[in-house]
Formats: sequence, structure tokens, C-alpha cells
Amino acid sequence: MATELEDSPRTDHEAEAEHPHAEGGPVKSFLDHLEDLRWVLIKTIAAIGIGMLLCLIAGDRVVKVLKWPLSRAKVSFSGTNEVWSARFGTNTFGPVILTDELQADLGTGGSRYKSFKIVLKPDGTNGFLFTLRPESVDNSESARKLNVELDNFGPVGGFFVALQVAFYGGILLAAPFVFYFISGFIFPALRMHEKHYVYRGLGFGLILFAVGVSFCYFVLLPLALSASVAYSNWLGFGASRWRAEEYISFVCKFMLGMGIGFQMPVVLLTLVKIGVLNYKRLAAMRRYMIVVNLVLGALLTTPEVLTQIMMAIPLQFLYEVSVWIAWYWERRDRKRAEAAASAHGGH
Repeated sequence: MATELEDSPRTDHEAEAEHPHAEGGPVKSFLDHLEDLRWVLIKTIAAIGIGMLLCLIAGDRVVKVLKWPLSRAKVSFSGTNEVWSARFGTNTFGPVILTDELQADLGTGGSRYKSFKIVLKPDGTNGFLFTLRPESVDNSESARKLNVELDNFGPVGGFFVALQVAFYGGILLAAPFVFYFISGFIFPALRMHEKHYVYRGLGFGLILFAVGVSFCYFVLLPLALSASVAYSNWLGFGASRWRAEEYISFVCKFMLGMGIGFQMPVVLLTLVKIGVLNYKRLAAMRRYMIVVNLVLGALLTTPEVLTQIMMAIPLQFLYEVSVWIAWYWERRDRKRAEAAASAHGGH
């Protein structure tokens, strides 16, 4: 009976009571670990598959969400000539820069960017006359909106777009479940205090991931799309039609990369807590992290420099925050140790 009790696996609480830094969970053989890993992979694939199916069913709604940054992007043109855009029903034409001749003949003064509504009037000979009617007194913001159409160039383009939307959306929906499955596989190998820090890191990680995706969606994407159109116009190319699959891929990768990039403080500070990194090592890595963040900005955004810098700046800021938090932790722990040593010496 005593032998059976000694051979039975102990719980995490029992192990922690005897050895605070001991590993938790029962000891398993290599084949048992492979079996656990197999089930993690099966559950992960199933979760992603269900997420993809849901995104396929709601594909039109997901596409509308992904197209929102494009509708919010603004474009700026060099020069001083007026920029006009016209709307007919649900179709928008322009923006178009007036030539010097048209500027002299049609220039109306006031705001440089103007938006008009196309109105049809019968001319009495079974035809119609087109007239332009200003939409509002202050229509500069409407005239500056990008007029980019997303098209599928080929009979299978729609299927590729649907698969892309389902793939990226499925990963996003399944991400919490995937993290849960992976943590269930890894956590038994961690010590008790390590689990505590990892749990806290996961909570902060989800918040930072949402902040990174939101920052990219509401701030960086409209800027990057505007810069892309402006750069094409500067080179002398039109930018009124884009491939839908390329746009979806760019937007999803950009948001996913920004969300992952915002996990930097969680990873670094978790490594600090478990003793892998410290303040001196983080401070020594500063120059390398500047290069890494700039490279990430170049890989995940457009070739336009301003957007790359706008992505690299918050990543570098998060790194600096991590460095100073690590410094504060070491300073706090050192003071506690000195206080404890002083109190022990007094006794």
C-alpha cells in the first residue's frame, strides 16, 4: 500500500509545498508526450477549420470590415490646381486634378478639393445632359477619399479571396482556443512560479494584441493605402483598380504582424521573470532591436518610408518600456534583499 502511494503522481500543490521551484504535473514517458502533442494538433486543426467555416459563411461581412480602411484613406496631390471628384448613384469618379487650362476655365476658388453630384437632365431630343452640382459647402474630405476598386481578374479570383478571408479570419477566431490547447501541453513542464508569470503574460498579451491590431486598422492602414496610391501617381501610374486577393492578403498580414509585434513586452518581461534575461542584457540589445523593428516595418508595410517608421516607432517604444520595467524590477528586488539582510543582521 505504501508503495502504491509513493508511485502515484503528486498534484502541483503537493509538489509546490515540498519544492517551491519544482516542476508540476505527473511525469510522462516520451510516447505519452507524443500522444498529447497529437491531440493538441488535432484540436488546433479542428478549431481553425471551424473558424474558417464560419468566415466562409459570413465572407461578405468580413470583406466589408477589411475594406473599411480603404474607405477611410485620404490622398494628397502636389501642386495647387483643384482636385475634383463626382458621384453618380453609387459610383464615384475621380479624384482628378484639373489641368492648367481647366483650372483657368473651371476653377471656382475656395477649397482645393471639391466633390460634385452628377445630375441627368433631358435635353428634349431623347438624350440627356450631364450637370455637376456641388454636394455641400465644405466637401474637401469627400473629394480626398481614394476611389480604388477591388476586382478579381479571372474566373477563380473570387474563390481565392474567399479562401484568404476564411484562412486569416479562421486563425483569428481560433487563436484563443489554440493558445489554450498549446498551454495545456506546455504548462505541465513549467515550475509553479513560471506558470504564474505565464498566465499573467497571456492576459496582458491578449490585450496588447487587440491594441496592436486596432492601431494598425484605424491608424496605419489608411495611411499606408494613401501612401501607396500617392506613390503610384508620382511614378505616373494609375491606382484606381487593385487585385482583391492582394489587398486582402496585405491587410490581414499587416494587422496580424502588428498584433504579434505588440507581444514584445510580454515575451521579454516573462523571460526576465523566469531569469533568462535581465536589465543589462535588454539594454545591450537596444541597437539591434532598432534594426529589427525597422526590418519588420519594411516587411509588413508598403515600401513607403513614412509607414515603415510609423510601425517601427511603437514597437521600439514598447521595447523601451520593457527595458525600464526590467530596471525597476531589479531595483525593487535589490532594495528588498538589502532590507531583508539588514533586518537579519539586526537580529
